[in-house]
Amino acid sequence: MHAFAQLFAELDQTTSSKSKIDAIARYLSNAPPSDAAWAVYFLSGQRPKRLVGWRELNRWAQEASQLPAWLYDECASLVGDSAETVAILAGPMHAQPAEQLSLAEWVEARVLPLRDGSPSEQRAAITGWWAKLGEDERFILTKLLTGGFRIGVSKTTVIRALAKAFALDRAVIAQRLAGSWRPTPEFFERLTSLDDTGEQRGPYAFYLASPLGDTPHEGKPPPAALGEIGDWFAEWKWDGIRAQLIRRDDELGLWSRGDEDLTERFPEITTAAGRLRSNGVLDGELLCFRDGSPLPFSALQTRINRKALTPRILRDAPAAFIAYDLLEADGEDMRQLPQDARRTMLESILPEGDPQLRISDIIETESWEALANLRRTSRERRVEGVMLKRRTARYLTGRVKGDWWKWKIEPLTIDAVLTFAQPGRGRRAGLLTDYTFGVWQGESEDRELVTIAKAYSGLDQEEIATLDKWLRANTTGRFGPVRQVTPHHVFELAFEGINQSDRHRGGIALRFPRISRWRTDKALEDADSMATLRELLDRYGTTSRASAESQPGLFDEQ
Repeated sequence: MHAFAQLFAELDQTTSSKSKIDAIARYLSNAPPSDAAWAVYFLSGQRPKRLVGWRELNRWAQEASQLPAWLYDECASLVGDSAETVAILAGPMHAQPAEQLSLAEWVEARVLPLRDGSPSEQRAAITGWWAKLGEDERFILTKLLTGGFRIGVSKTTVIRALAKAFALDRAVIAQRLAGSWRPTPEFFERLTSLDDTGEQRGPYAFYLASPLGDTPHEGKPPPAALGEIGDWFAEWKWDGIRAQLIRRDDELGLWSRGDEDLTERFPEITTAAGRLRSNGVLDGELLCFRDGSPLPFSALQTRINRKALTPRILRDAPAAFIAYDLLEADGEDMRQLPQDARRTMLESILPEGDPQLRISDIIETESWEALANLRRTSRERRVEGVMLKRRTARYLTGRVKGDWWKWKIEPLTIDAVLTFAQPGRGRRAGLLTDYTFGVWQGESEDRELVTIAKAYSGLDQEEIATLDKWLRANTTGRFGPVRQVTPHHVFELAFEGINQSDRHRGGIALRFPRISRWRTDKALEDADSMATLRELLDRYGTTSRASAESQPGLFDEQ
């Protein structure tokens, strides 16, 4: 595991994509297939389920550090990340592993078998390992034990590194990584094989759209720059989960773009796949649909992570698959055909009038101006904007500019006050970068700030450093790692949707909240109120028990 820990440290210390690709390529070229398979598994964002809870690990680490509990807690609060605290305090800083076990041996022979051990056996094994490992290895081990191991690289970076290391086409690598697979030496050898034959299993690698803007000044081309509108298909950009529906003779499934198997969570969709007129693989959007109209995204969230589906859930949140492309038909790869030919074949394979299997309608317009006018009605239609696809486009892999574009509507915005802050993770563990915001409720002297959202992105490094210094100097209360601060700074928050929610004190939840800009021009009193949010809720929102915050992996766009 020592070599993998060195790779992790190298990746953590650079923001250069090229440096990350080079580092991963070097590791995978030199690692044995068993280690390389697990490395690809972790690098691509997969991880084993939690084996040990944080409560136990922190207690064992505090005992191993021989620090009093209060001092260990203070250190943890300052560091901001529990695994990093364990890595620093639970063993020697520069120790080399007494046993030079490979990554595969650590995972398969030590970490995974812990699941069947008693608490006392787990404690003895883990504290013994901590004492023999260096800081980087101890950090990785602790993250693996808790199911929270993440590496700051994208799946695209991993694909590019594999392509570089083994002289393969990126599309081939992306295809072989799609769907479910086990990190075995045999899998890694198939992944890196120069032989491109073999029957397709699971989903295809997704084609992703590039963003359009309203003006050239946004750094994104406007639709008019694409040429004649007659050369393009226009469709609504559905607000759901991107997915592929698969029906082959011995395979029936539903896969998200994040390579999550949704088959059991949406049984009515896979059952409906049996009603297709032939075998095929369809690309489309999974969402809840009733009476000819999409339900809000919050309805879909009531189905997420639920394998036990009650009749009430199925009744209140009926799912549908909105198909917009055909990738395979009767075992034949259709991706090299032009978009209009695939569309014609898609129409022929779908059953007519099926409530679970629908086709994404083509928006008929004669000009870009007319399409822009229709796009302005997107939010009322509960869609995110418009998709544009060149009629002659092939179905490619990844985000390749030129043939698929997304023209999204502008997000909703409010001005809110920063009220709480806490440290981030990884390289930001020493900075206050996770912020909580509130808006005003009540009238005149009796009004108060009510929490409405958290946001973790939107500021540059200079702004983060400036704000961090101010927050530390203006802390009015401490709740573990969380600091309550003097209300003073106003920020514009952007978000994609708004819903009523009984999980939040203000009764409202925002979808994808992020910092749009720091409103240094606004005073504290100028921030928005709950009345403003309720107006937005009345116009664009819905009533739902679900939180409007999303989960990574499922809700990726075209």
